[in-house]
Amino acid sequence: MIPSRHFSSDNNAGALPEVLRAITEANSGHVPSYGGDPYTAAAEAALKKEFGAGTTAFLVSNGTAANVLGLQAVTRPYQAVICAAGAHIDVDECGAPERFSGCKLLPVPTADGKLRPDDLPPLLLSRGDEHRAQPRVLSITQATELGTVYRPGELRALAAAAHANDLLVHVDGARLCNAAASLGLSFREITSDVGVDLVSFGGTKAGLLGAEAVVFLNGLEIPEFKYLRKQGTHLASKMRFLAVQFEVLLKDQLWRRSASHANAMARRLAEKLRGLERVRITQPVEANAVFAVIPPETVGPLQARRRFQLWNPATSEVRWMTAWDTTEEDVDAFAADIREIVG
Repeated sequence: MIPSRHFSSDNNAGALPEVLRAITEANSGHVPSYGGDPYTAAAEAALKKEFGAGTTAFLVSNGTAANVLGLQAVTRPYQAVICAAGAHIDVDECGAPERFSGCKLLPVPTADGKLRPDDLPPLLLSRGDEHRAQPRVLSITQATELGTVYRPGELRALAAAAHANDLLVHVDGARLCNAAASLGLSFREITSDVGVDLVSFGGTKAGLLGAEAVVFLNGLEIPEFKYLRKQGTHLASKMRFLAVQFEVLLKDQLWRRSASHANAMARRLAEKLRGLERVRITQPVEANAVFAVIPPETVGPLQARRRFQLWNPATSEVRWMTAWDTTEEDVDAFAADIREIVG
């Protein structure tokens, strides 16, 4: 197979070389299973250092599990989760959050993927009505599904509005590394410090090999979560191989370097396309995604050169994603293809 890099998803990229080396180094000798090993203890300590003293972290193997188990832990089946329409939990997890938590999702239409405090009051009017699902969690995505990034002030205002209405705040942080790198801030500054209660921390899109975490913040304790994780099939027997990945990702801010590079490649692509009349960039390029509308007849020929996602067939909006391993040469060659085919 000839190696190639495309612009379809940061999930398509391989694992960071540092991560693969760490896995190999951990693959010697015997250690206790199911998280009773020193690697897991080190990873949990590293996550606690990143997110603050009141942090408790649990490792899982994919993002759907992190979202589902995190939401399940803080809700009852008669409750509801408010999210942006088009959020991953809304459209890309095959109904798993609703099936396994029993909760109803309440999606809010938004032009840029961001929720705002004014979105909440209309959804709270049925509080106390036993015929209606009762809102309990506000779930936001950082960076959003449209590649935009919440600033700390926006997050603080959302959390304050949520808490004033007895809602917990969950962050789907599949691309939290990209968001923090874009803002030049720490994880803590855009989660714990602004009032977030729990995070699904994404490692896979940042260059890990199937490793994510559910992180409870600011002293939120869910003693039964260990049972939910086991029952939900995500207590890994050889947990050390998940744990060592987090340890190396967080060490010396490897996450920031890789995410900053991915973000820079998205900005480079956007800059290369400015001035093209038939390419209209639709969202601010704040993380590692470029959204654009191009003529429908050019999508197929362009996809024949490099894979990418047709985001909205009705409007011919496409999504071009960059990753930690996207190179300047990849970007420049793809931009040249776009110029040639789209014109």
